[in-house]
Order: sequence, then C-alpha cells, then structure tokens
Amino acid sequence: MRSRLTAQRLHNTCQHLLILAGMSILLAMPAWLLAGPVGVLWVFGLVMLTLYLGGRIPARLVLARSGAGALHRHQAPQLYRVMELLYRRAGISQPPWLFYVPSADLNAFAVGDARDGGIAITEGLLHSLPLRQLAGVLAHEVSHLRHGDTRVMSMAATMTRLTVWGAMLVQLALIALLPMVMAGEIRMPWLELLAVGLAPLASSLLQLALSRNREFTADLEAAALTRDPKALAEALSLLERRNGIWLTTLFGRRQLPGWLRYLQTHPPTGERIQRLMALAERQGPRPPSGRPYRPREPLVEARPERRGHRYWLGRRR
Repeated sequence: MRSRLTAQRLHNTCQHLLILAGMSILLAMPAWLLAGPVGVLWVFGLVMLTLYLGGRIPARLVLARSGAGALHRHQAPQLYRVMELLYRRAGISQPPWLFYVPSADLNAFAVGDARDGGIAITEGLLHSLPLRQLAGVLAHEVSHLRHGDTRVMSMAATMTRLTVWGAMLVQLALIALLPMVMAGEIRMPWLELLAVGLAPLASSLLQLALSRNREFTADLEAAALTRDPKALAEALSLLERRNGIWLTTLFGRRQLPGWLRYLQTHPPTGERIQRLMALAERQGPRPPSGRPYRPREPLVEARPERRGHRYWLGRRR
C-alpha cells in the first residue's frame, strides 16, 4: 500500500503542477495583451502577494461565517482521542482543534492549515456516522490540513478571479479602441481576443479539476492514516445516498450526466469508493478489535453554543 500511495502522490503532484501551469498561462494572456511583459510580472506578483496573505488568514475568520462553536476536549473526548492519533501519524505537532456546526447537513471541512487550523463537523454528520467511519472522514480532512490544500485552492481561486478581471479589462479596452478599429487604423487581433474570451471558462474548469485531484489525494492519505480504507468508503457511500437525492429530483436519476462531473469540486463518489475498496482488498481483512459490543454512545456529550462574528473575530485561539 505504501508503494502505491507514493506512486499516486507523485502522479497527483505532476497533475497539480500541470494544472497550475495551465492556469498561469491563461492568466498571462490578458495581462500580455493589456501591458506586455510588465503586465505579466505585475499579475504574478499580485498572485504571490495574495498567496502570502491568504496563508495567514486566521481560521477564526472562516468559522465566523459558518456560525460554528469550539468543541472542547471534555465535550467530545472520543473524537479528540481519534484526532490525536491522526495528528501524530500525520506528523502535525499542533494540538487538534475541533468545531461544531449546528446544521443538519452531512459535512465536515478543514479550516486554516497545520499551523493554525482545525476541522469543523456538522450535527448531521455526527448523528449519521459511527466512530469508525467518522474517523475516516476526519483523516480525510487532516490530510487537507497537512498539505495546506486550503492555501493551494485559495491561490487557484485568486488566479481564476484575476483571469476574469483581466478578460473584462481587455473587453473594455476593445470598446475604447473600437472607433480606431472601424477606421482601419489598427488591426483587430481576433485569435488573441477569442483566446482571452475563453480564458475565464478554461481557468474555472482547471480550478475544479485541481480540487477534484486533491480530493483523490486526501482519500489515499486518509486510508494511510487510519489503515482502514473501507471505513472511509462506507462513509462516502452513506453520504452519497443521503446527499444524492437532489440528482433524482433534478435529472430523474442518481447517475450524474457525463458532462456534469467537470463542473464539480469533488470527483464522482463511485470512483472514490472504488479506489478505496481496491486498497482495502490489497490490504486484506482487518484483524478483530477484541472489544465487546457496546450500544452506540453519543460522540458529543455537550453541544457548544452557536457563535457569531463578534465571538470569533475577538478570539485568538
């Protein structure tokens, strides 16, 4: 499993670099038309500045928007024991930090990075998954923290926004130069304008592809952290059954149309489950835990209060 994980990491890293290179080229096109090489240097300088500042945005600013509450150790001791094990295996030295989101949605998400961040879990997810499957979901989010995926996706989103703004500026410049074009004083660069017009769409598609690729990587990392890929596969199967109802309502079926997968931030759940189950088969059956069966105990013994902007913005940790 370790050799396969290493090969998959190398493959995904190459894909990440190619996608980011493609987004860089798309971003450079409108900047080149507007200001030549100087415009390209200015735009990439702005991207690097945004990346630097984005990596230092405290996690509490994200939590202020979700209405989350801090979930302390005495409120969820089982979850914190799982998180401590995952952090130790992931090589994260910071103590774990969990947040509780009072929402019926089945969701968990990472905020910040390994230095200043944590994982938020919704009420719906805590009610729906047993501890073993929840550990797989938490490991997936720990992988996002470990590799700074929020920072990478923030950079990709910034590049897409700048590409959109650059294309709009090119269109405004074209409108300003239209009298000179009609008078025949300058030539209209039709091919370049067509490429700039399509650049925002192409950049958005590459941004979505980068997100899907990093989700595949996080799945493999989670399987390595928990050493139980089947647990995450079972959790994804349950989430797909619960969250896939909208597909039946919208398309009359649960199977996604082929073209729609390119507009999603996550890969098709079936493909993710298939990869994880293949890892589970190569790993072999799990040894019995030897623990006696116990009725399911609540994972959160005391729900924290929903916190608003004022609480999180004034908080340091």
